Amino acid sequence: MSRPKLLTFLGDSRLSLKLFPFEARKRAGRQLDLVQRGEEPLDWKPMNSVGSGVREIRIRGETGIYRVIYVTKIADRVFVLHCFHKKTQRTAAADIELAKRRYKDLIKDYSR
Repeated sequence: MSRPKLLTFLGDSRLSLKLFPFEARKRAGRQLDLVQRGEEPLDWKPMNSVGSGVREIRIRGETGIYRVIYVTKIADRVFVLHCFHKKTQRTAAADIELAKRRYKDLIKDYSR
């Protein structure tokens, strides 16, 4: 069995995840563990609007809807770009822009 990919949080994404309610945080952790081991999370969708290879883990709980945006195709790691509580049906432009900016910075850092 191969080693799990290293999990790297960008910006305040780790803090944002820690602010999720316990059950949502636990589910997010399980899904990220699957991703680290090269498996698919249970509920996800591609986030091509953020960047190539970017995905979003979707978590639905009693207290709301939560998202974890990540990418795995760079430096053999799982980079968590952004974690947030989704308050409307449509993802807020500010959340997409933040993830997009972190993705672009990540690409820039690893293309040197």
